[in-house]
Parts: sequence; structure tokens; C-alpha cells
Amino acid sequence: MRRHENTCDGFSDYDFDGDMLRSTFARGRRFRANSQRPRKMTKRALVYRKGIELRVLAVLLLAVLPFSAWSFNTDQDIVVHVQKDGQNIAVEVDCPVDAPWSVVWEVLTDYDHMAQFISNLEYSGIKGRADNVLRVHQKGKASRGPLTLTFDNVREIELVPYSEIRSRLISGDLKASDFITRIVEIAARVHIVNSGRYTPNIWVPPFIGPALIEAETQKQFGELRSEILRRSAMVRPQT
Repeated sequence: MRRHENTCDGFSDYDFDGDMLRSTFARGRRFRANSQRPRKMTKRALVYRKGIELRVLAVLLLAVLPFSAWSFNTDQDIVVHVQKDGQNIAVEVDCPVDAPWSVVWEVLTDYDHMAQFISNLEYSGIKGRADNVLRVHQKGKASRGPLTLTFDNVREIELVPYSEIRSRLISGDLKASDFITRIVEIAARVHIVNSGRYTPNIWVPPFIGPALIEAETQKQFGELRSEILRRSAMVRPQT
């Protein structure tokens, strides 16, 4: 049998000889069967792939475990709940602090210097003010393991001295953001209570994402509390 030039007809490559045609179909079936059969991996390849899978798993676990899992965490009493509902992220925080009410308010509203004591802020500043309404620009990033969440937003801040701060997104890389921060007294102790929700422009993984947000939020309020305690120690009368 002689092979001709290819044409659109699948059989026109060959002369129609019955035995040869059956042989050709048999070879085709064997080829398809061999191509569909899973290839056996060598022992070395299996060990290599297993090692990669374990490293990826370890990185993901480090990404979702709170810092307290491998070291002493002084912020464990700061309660943070993060819940993902579709695209929306709901956050609730309860942060107790042993400091005068006035110092707590001073630190929570010190937007011009906030990047100096909040580590995930690269910049923070007041861009406008009208009575108790501020326009605040903040940008920064939060990282843990392989995940990094960046933000660059302008918010309208309404102050209700000296008990409540209302925050609303004006522009930035979020679709929406509304939060209320209150200073309250619970069992003769001052608490910072923060609640609200925001809608990011990026997809947030359902398990790793909320865990990262929770860890970073706890860290952020821990840094706020540390600054409150530092300033409180400075204003306390010497005995």
C-alpha cells in the first residue's frame, strides 16, 4: 500500500485494502488505549510531588493560623469575628483597654500619626475637615504567608465626641465600606467596640481570607491598644 497526500477525507490517505484497513483500525485502538492509560510515576517523582504538596500545605496552614499558635500572644483577649457572606465581609471587634476614656478617644482619632503605630498602614492623613466630619486618606497592606491584601482608600469620618466614630468609604479599591467604632464601659472597664462590613474588589478565599482578616484585625487593635497604654502611662500623675 502506498501513502498519498493528505486530503479532507480521512480514508483517502490509503488505498482501501480490507486487511490493511482492519490493521490500521487495530493500531488506532491500541494507540488510544495507551494514551488514555495513566502513566506510572517513578518512586523518585512520587516523593518529589509529595514534598511539594506538603510544602504547599504547610504554607497555607501558616497563612491561616493566628500568630498565637506559635508564640505568646498578648492580644488574645481582643475578640474578633469575621464572616464572609457572598462578596461582603462582616467584622466585629471587642477590645478591652485599661486606660482613661479621653486617651482612648485621642488615639482612635489621631489619623495624622496613625501610620506611626499601626504597622499595616503605609500612610494616614486628614485631607479635609468640616466641624466633626473628616476626610481621611489611608493606604497600606496586610500580609500573612502567601496572601497579601492591599488597600488605598479615602473615607468620610463622622465624630460623635467622645463616644462614637462613623466611617464611610468615599473612594478607593473597595466597592463599599461602612463601620462604627464605639467606646463603651462594660463591667467598669473601657471597651473599644467596632462593627461593620465592607465589599472588596478582589475575590477573598472563603477560609483563608477571613482567617487572614481576623488575624490582621486583632493585630491592628493590639497595636492601637499598645499606643493607648503608652500615652496613658505618660499622662498618669507620678506617685
